[in-house]
Amino acid sequence: MRIAPEVADALSTGAPVVALESTIITHGLPRPRNLEVARQVEAAVRDGGALPATIAVIDGEACVGVDGDTLAELAGREEVAKCGVRDLAPLAARGGWGGTTVAATAHLASRASIAVFATGGLGGVHRGARESWDESADLTTLAATGIVVVCAGVKSILDVPATLERLETLSVTVLGYGTDRFPGFYLSDSGHPMAWRVDSVREVAAVARARAELGTEDRAIVVANPLPEDEQLDPALHDRVLAEGLAAAEREGVSGKDATPFLLDFLARETEGESLEANVRLVVRNAGLAGQIAVELAA
Repeated sequence: MRIAPEVADALSTGAPVVALESTIITHGLPRPRNLEVARQVEAAVRDGGALPATIAVIDGEACVGVDGDTLAELAGREEVAKCGVRDLAPLAARGGWGGTTVAATAHLASRASIAVFATGGLGGVHRGARESWDESADLTTLAATGIVVVCAGVKSILDVPATLERLETLSVTVLGYGTDRFPGFYLSDSGHPMAWRVDSVREVAAVARARAELGTEDRAIVVANPLPEDEQLDPALHDRVLAEGLAAAEREGVSGKDATPFLLDFLARETEGESLEANVRLVVRNAGLAGQIAVELAA
């Protein structure tokens, strides 16, 4: 693993740093928008007062923080693996390139001693998991990684109530930022209540600091940050297109790690780009909030 000099310097002095995933660049957004958004997200972290550290696998090396030229190459490169924790070692051995998932990003960020991580939405339990056993490794990784993750809930293409049950079983703390309702990624409200609400970065930091005293610092804190209602995707449009996308995925036999990019692409196409714009809005908002949380924790 290689930590960029700027990131290493910040960490050595206790300055605030925010980790950023790279699958949104390599698999989540179309070109050339993916590079534009990657730069927007890094800028949002800086505006929040922290240093961004985009994480990816470059030529077989897990890199915590990539420079502008490497980011551009990552965004434009054709052969890039979607890289979870289990894929890190094989990809490193083969000298490949990889966009890191929530799980892999959280794992590498934690190894680099980065306390805060911003993403769009978490992975979780897939619909039909009772038969397929299809569940994202994000969940079990967060149950063993002491990082604060800012997200807009879990991706709405998933089984949200089952995912919330798994997070509870895995003892992962979930906080609603300014809300009593669990966000639904593109939607402000997934339809499910939150057990805990916080209304400031100071409250988030207080929860994070309390973990060390209570012996729960080895598990993540999920900060669920909803889109404002006037910025969410139209709920009726979302529900209709999602149902059509799930049916299309079943017809075409799309499953496993291919399901999420397939469905996100389907929603973007069938909503004429509205879901993509909502995705951009939420990930930029999360990055800005993560920057503020990192500053409060560093203080």
